This record gives sequence, structure tokens and C-alpha cells, in this order.
Amino acid sequence: MRFTSQQRLDDGVLEREFTLGEIPGILWTPGSASAPAPLILLGHPGGLHRMYPRLVARARHSVAEGFAAATIELPGSGDRPRSAAEEARADLRRALEAGEPVDDEIVDRLVLPLVDEAVPEWRATLDALLPLPGIGGPVGYAGGVIAIGIRLAVVEPRIAAAVLFAGSFVPRALFEEARQITNPLLVLLQWDDEGNDRQMALDLFDAFGTKEKTLHANMGGHTGVPHFEGDDGSRFFARHLK
Repeated sequence: MRFTSQQRLDDGVLEREFTLGEIPGILWTPGSASAPAPLILLGHPGGLHRMYPRLVARARHSVAEGFAAATIELPGSGDRPRSAAEEARADLRRALEAGEPVDDEIVDRLVLPLVDEAVPEWRATLDALLPLPGIGGPVGYAGGVIAIGIRLAVVEPRIAAAVLFAGSFVPRALFEEARQITNPLLVLLQWDDEGNDRQMALDLFDAFGTKEKTLHANMGGHTGVPHFEGDDGSRFFARHLK
């Protein structure tokens, strides 16, 4: 890991950009802390520069609650090399624009390679971040792509709890992995999300194997998650990471 820049935000949060091999990322930590802070990984659909305003807002909220926060660029997004999933993404876009059902084969071609690539990168990021001064376990995952969060919760023992955003398609194979999850989950669902299959999200919630799972469903579209959900997420992580 190599830090490439740093700045102190106006609320005292230290923001540091880094690269891990060819993977760009950002780390946010408290300005001062008496003990190592639990770490929250901020998931997103890709495009660090495009997503930055929303990511930094989420990170500042997490740091204000006593956590460190970090994110990385997804494979095939931002300035990273394009992936073979571009054709599947175009097929998905055409189906949605035509109001047609999204075929499982399209979802598999789009999401499964992304999960297979992204999850090892997230785990390598954890390997690099947790030894840093001021950061400690346990670790939480918050955000999307929800399929990535599912795989991480299954294979990464350092993930103690997760807040998952039900705003993206999930391959049927990931439903079987969802049944293996035992970590506490808080799932956010936007009821009127035009790009998400609501029934699939409800079926996925039903499939999660953990005995501690909560679903928050709010009216509105994909980007309309109420601000108070950030507070609820912080309380959820405080129960399980502190």
C-alpha cells in the first residue's frame, strides 16, 4: 500500500488516498483517537470520482461516530481497465429501458465476475489497513454492490456485521451463499427503486441465514435513502463493532 495524498477536512477528519498495487482507494480516520477505531468498508457501485460526494459524506458520518472508513475502486470502474462485463451491462440497460424482465444469464455475466474479482481485492485491502496505527477490528461492511457484501460476509471472518444496500441484481447462485451468513445484517431497500427487482430483494432477505437480520424499507427511488438511515446504521455498527 502506498499513500499518494492526504488532506485534513474541515471537521478534522484525515482523508488519505492510496493505491494497493493498481487499485486506488481512500481512507478516512478520526483527527485524534485514544484507541484504535473499528473499520467500516464503504461499498459502492463503482466510479470513485463520481461517487466521491456521497462516499465522503458517509465516511464523515462514520468517523464522527468513532469509526475509521475506507473504500476502493471496483474492477472495471473509474480509471481501471474495462472489464469483459461491458457487454452484459449494455444488455441489462437495454432490457431495463425496454421494460423487459432481466434474464438470469445477463445478471450472471454482469455480477459473478465482478464478485470473483472484487472480493479478493477487498480482503487484500483489509490486510493492508488493519495493521495501520489508529485502526483496529472488528470490521463492518456498508453499502453495495450487495452481491459483493454477501460474498465478503461468507468468506471473510474479519467482517463482524454488515449494512447492505438492496439496490442491485443478485445472481441466483449468491442466494445459496446468503444462506450461509451468520453475521448480523441490516438491509436497506428503496421501495420504488426503478432499477431493482423488489421481489428479488425480499426473497434475498428471506434467504439470509443469520438469526439477526433487519429490513428497513423506505419509499422513494434508488438515491432517496433517508438521512436517518445513516444514524440507524451507526447504532447498528456500534452494537456489533464496539
